[in-house]
Amino acid sequence: MRKIRRATEADLPVLQDIERAAGKPFADIGMQSVADDDPPPLPTLREFQRAGRAWVRPDDTDTPIAYLVLGLVDDNAHIDQVSVDPEYIGHRIGKSLIDHAVTWSKAEGLQAITLTTFTEVPWNGPYYERLGFRYLTLGQETPGLRDLRAAESAHGLDRWPRACMRAELADWRYD
Repeated sequence: MRKIRRATEADLPVLQDIERAAGKPFADIGMQSVADDDPPPLPTLREFQRAGRAWVRPDDTDTPIAYLVLGLVDDNAHIDQVSVDPEYIGHRIGKSLIDHAVTWSKAEGLQAITLTTFTEVPWNGPYYERLGFRYLTLGQETPGLRDLRAAESAHGLDRWPRACMRAELADWRYD
C-alpha cells in the first residue's frame, strides 16, 4: 500500500464514496439515519483540500481507500472526519491517518487534537479512547466545540450518546 498523501481535486468524489461505504455498518447497529447520511459535499471537502488539511491513504493503484479532513477549532486541530473503506478495516489505516494529522498539528505549533464522536459505537468513542483521546465534560468544551455539538444536535445526531474528545499532542503515542 502507498503512503499517506494530500488529497487532490480528483480524489474528492472518491472520498464521498468512502464515506458512504464507511457509514453502512451503522445500519447494522440500529443507526440507519447515520448510515443514510449524505457524505460531506464537494465544496466542503474542497475547502479542506485547498487548505492542505485533507489526506488520503491510497491503495496500490493510488486510489484512496481512507481519508482524514482536519479542521481548526479554538486554536486546536479538530478531526472533522476520518473514514476507512470497510474492506480495509483492521489494518490500522485510520490510526496512521490520525498519526499523520498529529504530526502536521505539532509542526503547526498546536497543542491538542479534538473530535466529536458516538460514545457507544465500538469503532468510535471506545476506539479513540484506546488511542489516547479523553472525553471532555461539558464544562471542558471550548466555545467552538460547543458550537459543533449544537450543529450536530440540530442535525439529529444526539439521538445516540455523543461527546467531544481531546488528546494532548505532546502525549501522543505513534504506531
